[in-house]
Amino acid sequence: PDMLPLITLSQADIDRIVGLVPGGVANIQDIYALSPLQDGCLFHHLLATAGDPYLMVRQIAFADRTVLDRFLDAVQQVVDRHDILRTAFIWEGLSEPAQVVWRKVPLSVTEFRLDPHAGTASEQLARHFDPRHTRIDLTQAPLLRFFITQEPDSPRWALLSLQHHLASDHTTTDILLDEVAAILADRSDTLAPPQPFRNLVAQTRLGTDVHEPFFRQMLGDIDEPTLPFGLSDVHRDGHGISECHRPLPQTLNDRLRHHARRLGVSLASLCHLAFGQVLARCSGREAVVFGTVLFGRMQGGEGTGRAIGPFINTLPLRLDLDDTPVEQSVRRAHQRLADLLHHEHASLALAQRCSSVAAPTPLFSALLNYRHNRLSQTAANAAPTSILPFHGIEASGGQERTNYPFTMSVEDDGQTLGLTPQVVDSVSPKRVCDLMQCALESLVQALDDVPAMPVRQLEVLPAAERELLL
Repeated sequence: PDMLPLITLSQADIDRIVGLVPGGVANIQDIYALSPLQDGCLFHHLLATAGDPYLMVRQIAFADRTVLDRFLDAVQQVVDRHDILRTAFIWEGLSEPAQVVWRKVPLSVTEFRLDPHAGTASEQLARHFDPRHTRIDLTQAPLLRFFITQEPDSPRWALLSLQHHLASDHTTTDILLDEVAAILADRSDTLAPPQPFRNLVAQTRLGTDVHEPFFRQMLGDIDEPTLPFGLSDVHRDGHGISECHRPLPQTLNDRLRHHARRLGVSLASLCHLAFGQVLARCSGREAVVFGTVLFGRMQGGEGTGRAIGPFINTLPLRLDLDDTPVEQSVRRAHQRLADLLHHEHASLALAQRCSSVAAPTPLFSALLNYRHNRLSQTAANAAPTSILPFHGIEASGGQERTNYPFTMSVEDDGQTLGLTPQVVDSVSPKRVCDLMQCALESLVQALDDVPAMPVRQLEVLPAAERELLL
């Protein structure tokens, strides 16, 4: 036990772990506790019965088997470099859940037999390994599983990957494919030294005393949850979710960026404020709380921006949509987000306990994910395209879900903006886009003409819906 400073385990716990790892103690590099985000992902994995809301899907097509094999070999080299990609998770019979880094981990590649009458290879793979009914064994590393099949009457091969959020996030996928691309181009010597994920675990276990006062000050007087359209089930498994994607008009994008520069705030701050106004109208509350996804790499020091692992975190943000002038509300939203960054690895469970909303009622049921995408990524489920320059490899999409019933992703590639809502079937994702776009348009109009207008007066109802209601 004294050799494991980042987790509290008995000798019996350690012996049990050693017995579950192929190769025993000789194949164990490290054992440490879970980060707050990993705690949450494991909770929802155990809560789900049929599928797993935090199992991410990606599909890639290959010109032939040779190209596929080169790709898989490059992925193996990336797995060998990064400890989090060689990590398994064990919890049954232990004092607390543990992540166990294996020294050697072979890729998990399974060939899938196609039904010649059941659609294309891509369609069959997506159907068979849909995360709404598929689970993977988290006690076996890597938490990255590949399923491959040859397309009928063609040299082409299709690959589907299942990767769990316990070991990955959106940025991790980008970096993994960047490193694969470098290896395929014989540039592996240019890769940065890998950053151990244990550094994040150490960081989250230090300085936790500063988190509680911050969240009590922000949330202490919140005694009712923010539940848009009355949606209160935050223990979902990905079933019954509808999604759409809408590029925002370029003129609206340009006006939003203009005001962000003029006010010295982030574009994300404007989008958070608009989303807050949508939630205020859909929940009947002025003091709204919703989850925001934090990048998780802002406070980690040198090299963290290119580190592999689940660094993101979801934390509550409180906005007051009251008589405060619009321009002042933008600055206040920006300051709230900036303050939140200092607590980016706090526990969501701790933050929720700091409010006056009594358990088990959720503090919020809506989530905003502001995503900085590559220029070629326009939809939330678009696969990273770093490997596309290599002949014979083609990204063909993917899928991500959360446990929340009302999620809005804002896609920012630096030049354009898009909206990708994922909402329960009882709410139209197109209507959610309408509300968000209208709130953004109302916000820039107010900043143009009446910056002193009370923020609560920002409009969220498009003209067509207003006319229908009247």
